[in-house]
Amino acid sequence: MSVMKVLEIMAESEKGWEDATAKAVAKASETVKNIRSAYVQDQSVTVKDNKPAMYRVDLKITFEVN
Repeated sequence: MSVMKVLEIMAESEKGWEDATAKAVAKASETVKNIRSAYVQDQSVTVKDNKPAMYRVDLKITFEVN
């Protein structure tokens, strides 16, 4: 039987939501091992001068506890 734990993290990128998601998973993997999935719970964007400035994601990272 596996035991899983879920962390909620936020990340942002100037490029887009996919880049923000990739950055979040990469950063989490520096300290969290056995990551099994990432669920994008929410997306938002900040606007500056009528243009998207920063893309933000709220992720739930699931990992297996040893």
